[in-house]
Amino acid sequence: MSSDPRERFDSAAEQPAPVPQHVHYHRDQRALELIYHADAITPPYAGDQLANALTDDQGLAHFTLPVELLRVFSPSAEVRGHSPDQAVLQTGKRDVTLLNIEPVGNYALKLFFDDGHNSGIYSWAFLFELAIHRNEWWQHYLKELDTAGASRAPQGIQIKQL
Repeated sequence: MSSDPRERFDSAAEQPAPVPQHVHYHRDQRALELIYHADAITPPYAGDQLANALTDDQGLAHFTLPVELLRVFSPSAEVRGHSPDQAVLQTGKRDVTLLNIEPVGNYALKLFFDDGHNSGIYSWAFLFELAIHRNEWWQHYLKELDTAGASRAPQGIQIKQL
């Protein structure tokens, strides 16, 4: 496993990523579901990479991404910096939710989080990378938190508008 999955993604040759047929936000689970036609997921993505998906009898592959994962690995410069060593560890994001999702052309989504963050543009390639390597990205995040002595839990009193 690479020390930082962001480095692997950044250094990989840009391959065309499949575009999801549907994107659903499950508010109660705080998860974004990406649904692809399974036959659109071709090598090098097919095979073991479908292990992170639930496939149905209609030939669709369903990937689920926790909103917290999307937030802490936002592709924005505010979070990523301009290189992996400039990345800012995001803490206290366990309960973050999405307020809105907007398409960006034919290549990405812009996500609006309830903590005010909205500057990341999530390309189809980046979302697919998170989907197929979700566990690796998650484990990397947990290790970063542990190393920093930080927590996923929000600090202080959380006030949310209803």
